[in-house]
Amino acid sequence: MLWKAGRRSQNVEDRRGLGVSRGIGGGGIGILLLVLAAIFFDIDPRIIMQGTEILGGESESLHTQTQPIPTGQEEAKEFTTVILADTEDTWKVLFSDQLNKKYKEPTLVLFSGAVKSACGFAQAAMGPFYCPYDQKVYIDLNFFDDLKKLGAPGDFAQAYVIAHEIGHHIQTLLGISERVNAEGENMDKHQRNALSVRQELQADCFAGVWANNAHRARNILESGDIEEGLNAASVIGDDRLQKRSQGYIVPESFTHGSSAQRVRWFKKGLKSGKISDCDTFTTNKL
Repeated sequence: MLWKAGRRSQNVEDRRGLGVSRGIGGGGIGILLLVLAAIFFDIDPRIIMQGTEILGGESESLHTQTQPIPTGQEEAKEFTTVILADTEDTWKVLFSDQLNKKYKEPTLVLFSGAVKSACGFAQAAMGPFYCPYDQKVYIDLNFFDDLKKLGAPGDFAQAYVIAHEIGHHIQTLLGISERVNAEGENMDKHQRNALSVRQELQADCFAGVWANNAHRARNILESGDIEEGLNAASVIGDDRLQKRSQGYIVPESFTHGSSAQRVRWFKKGLKSGKISDCDTFTTNKL
């Protein structure tokens, strides 16, 4: 990606070095919940909080500890602030031109190890996430190393992940997340999972919409970048992650979509560049 000359966003909150720990009741059970959550990237931390609060009761406490800021992350931080700025510039135009609305920029929080958000306590093992309650994206930059270990190297693979989280911010601004949450209250677990898949695939499509318009406006993509993004979408599909972590696949437990589905919707947004083409909720084919 041609990113180094890009604008740096000012909407970044750096909490690296400010470690947060939480005493979770239930001993090994509480830890197991977090390990299971790590199977899926981009998990809504409210789901984790529901489990840990039940196990731990009201007596849990958060502890803040000052720690050294991780070294070797200077370029990753710069890259993240540039991609965030590019999403700001791109979505500002898209909201105006395609929706006749004003775009509200989110904040991106850098953290190390663990973090407290308006959605609750989260550990880095859960991966990057977006919290609609404070409209902030949270990411531990070590996740980029984890992405490489999963078989998805490259700067555009990293940009895709950030753009996906911004996709959830778009859903919040458009009222989509609120409607999904309301509908999910009257569903069983499998139905909620299926609804979550549609929401996540739309965020993938929105990531593609960003890439399309950002490239047309600023010519940021280089040869091989698209392949990196498609590979990242494939690598973090629910089927691939389940196969890797437990050796078998349980489709009804999918919350983000299969590799093929994630690739398909990212490509759809990438090809058209139109928000209206990302309606994953009414289509019969995901």
